Amino acid sequence: MIKRTLYMVLLGLSYACSAQAQLIEEKPRALQGIDVVEHLGETIPEDLSFQDETGKAVKLSDYLHKGKPIILVMAYYRCPMLCNMVLNSVAESAKTLDLVLGKDYMILTVSIDSRETAELAAAKKTRYKEVFGKPGVEEGWFFLTGASEHSRALADAVGFKYFYDNKRDEYAHPAVIMLLSPEGKITRYVYGINYKNFDLKLGLIEAAQGKIGSTIDRLILSCFHYDASAGSYVPVAMNIMRLGGVLTIIVLTIVVGSFWMRESRRHARNGKPSVDLPTN
Repeated sequence: MIKRTLYMVLLGLSYACSAQAQLIEEKPRALQGIDVVEHLGETIPEDLSFQDETGKAVKLSDYLHKGKPIILVMAYYRCPMLCNMVLNSVAESAKTLDLVLGKDYMILTVSIDSRETAELAAAKKTRYKEVFGKPGVEEGWFFLTGASEHSRALADAVGFKYFYDNKRDEYAHPAVIMLLSPEGKITRYVYGINYKNFDLKLGLIEAAQGKIGSTIDRLILSCFHYDASAGSYVPVAMNIMRLGGVLTIIVLTIVVGSFWMRESRRHARNGKPSVDLPTN
């Protein structure tokens, strides 16, 4: 909660800076309408219609039920500052993951500005192919545009509160991304403009209910839980101790078993029982 509040304050400051002439007493008014009301566990509406970056009509359901968790970014493509910072951070963090974009997970960017076109979305996708610098964007990162009632309905479903500033012809909005399960259930909110590789990976594995990532990744996830106040995954001491105990038993079993098998084979070669018997 503290971190989220801090991001709201930072957002307000950046918003005020770009306005250049905004008076101090107007800051609280500028922040009104910017918020995130978390709807964890709820599912986004599947029937909302948009256009993808090729101009094709799509529905959110086209991206769901494919066994892949989704990073959802609410933004707009003409945004002069904050959206680019969010998208850049998503791209920089995602390209360091050992998960494969398009195969293990997807990214869905939805414009909140109904005036934006598929051509603008396509230009944005081209831009992030370059930033990402790896294969996967074409089949795994989608940039949608659509009517305001549909983008507003999606924003309301995930609790993304924003407003349009007529004077500046800009949208004021929070800096946050949402992680969705393959079925569209909201599993995590990640705030700010710097998304840690570790948090993003664990969040995606969690959203996929352990169906992506390696066995080691799932073991690591079992040792961490998301701390909303810290805005990050933090270690759970008890789970780490349990895992350490299990690993210790496994190692001891392997060592003792190897020793026992070696001794058994040696006794077999000498025609003796596998266990030395007492002579008296």
